[in-house]
Amino acid sequence: MAGSAYATLAGIRRSRLLRTSGGTRPVRTTAPLAAVAATFTLAQLLLVRPGMGLGWDETVYVSQVSAHGPAAFFSAPRARGISLLVAPVAAWSSSTALLRIYLAALSGLALFLALRAWRGLFPLRVLALAGALFASLWVTSFYGPQAMPNYWVAVGATAAVACFLRAHDGPERAARWGLAASAALMAWMRPTDAVWAVLPLLALGLARRHWRSLAVLLAGLAAGAAEWVIEAYVRYGGLMNRLSEGSAIQGGLGWHIAVTDQLRSLGGETLCRPCTGRLPNPAVSVWWFVLPVLAALGLVVAVRTGRPAATAVPLACAVSAAFPYLFLIGYAAPRFLLPAYALLALPVADALRYLSTAPRPPWRPVVATLLCLGLAAHLAVQLAVLVHTVDRTTAAHRGWSRTASALHRLGVRPPCLLTGGDATPIAFYAGCSSAATDGPDANSTTDRIAGTVRRTPVATLVPVGSRPPSYARDWPSALLDGQRLYYSLPGNGR
Repeated sequence: MAGSAYATLAGIRRSRLLRTSGGTRPVRTTAPLAAVAATFTLAQLLLVRPGMGLGWDETVYVSQVSAHGPAAFFSAPRARGISLLVAPVAAWSSSTALLRIYLAALSGLALFLALRAWRGLFPLRVLALAGALFASLWVTSFYGPQAMPNYWVAVGATAAVACFLRAHDGPERAARWGLAASAALMAWMRPTDAVWAVLPLLALGLARRHWRSLAVLLAGLAAGAAEWVIEAYVRYGGLMNRLSEGSAIQGGLGWHIAVTDQLRSLGGETLCRPCTGRLPNPAVSVWWFVLPVLAALGLVVAVRTGRPAATAVPLACAVSAAFPYLFLIGYAAPRFLLPAYALLALPVADALRYLSTAPRPPWRPVVATLLCLGLAAHLAVQLAVLVHTVDRTTAAHRGWSRTASALHRLGVRPPCLLTGGDATPIAFYAGCSSAATDGPDANSTTDRIAGTVRRTPVATLVPVGSRPPSYARDWPSALLDGQRLYYSLPGNGR
């Protein structure tokens, strides 16, 4: 499958000059890739807005290194890579805007490096188009500046595949270092996602006996996952226990067809659990059906031109990375498929290049015009979904901030404890600890919470019309943003 592409790479090494896959012009500049990355960073700052506030999962990750308040409960599936990534800012500043600017700049740099790793495997214009396609998805722009791990797995996977293709043999030291670093980045962020993303690389390495590349890849994965594995034995009773607990928190990993759930989330649902809403407008989801068709066309083009590996390998890794989130969990979030989207962008961009240049001259302008119109419509739809999602998310985060301010006015100030609905993010905003007696973030019991009341301000959030926990039934309450807040202060006689 990949022999011809490997021969091409060997020729590249002998000539010591990177050329495009067509072999016609040397690659002397990365300016187009830098322009795509810079535009991506700017778009995040303008459209996602640095003052959006932190989301639920973000507060968990940031609280691990922030001096703003106590660390939130850290459940088994999570990894601490993103917490360490934001530590240079979050450890000394509570400014969400500063954190967003830092992550937007860093995500743009990471995109540039991931695309740069592919120089010589695809024409430069294909790489620039692939980067633009991936960056223009609403889910990419939305999560690029957020303290979430999925984007970083995506760029890590993209770079890892390129470096693996370069490092399979020969004196490609830079490629091997890149392979180790990108594999470590993925495992650092989400170890299980990293394994799924590189399964085809492991299979290819074993089949072709590329032992050096396999050793580098495995060493990178081990280095990135080391902390997660050690923590499994320190806090969760062993690696298998942590994996089992993580599976239970995610609803039990098994055969769950979540394709329709992912389709529902394309309209801007950041978490679809349970996923029972209506399907989005076809204009919003049509790109999702076109994506695999164009990727398949890109593979056909690559096979016909004698360079299948550079297309087939990222395509296989994209399928592998997407598989657990399409067929093994019972809910959906669009960010889960970011690694697949990043890898698919390469064959899709190559297919679009082919469609724009293959027709004979009389038809070429017509086809090019249609492609431009289609891409413009796609971009407009992605922009509309992004703006809608940012507005809705910002409103929700401001609601959490208002509730935190109300807690302070009522006397619930640090050190304090918050339980009930949305307790995790609101507790971070208020500088409190959070506790739950059930659900994926269960970390306490009713008796322990009741015992805390005697020495610490405690509050619980209950939906209007629902009964409060037994320990809070005699507490004073206040109505806040559709929830009733029950609270108790030490020394108030309750």
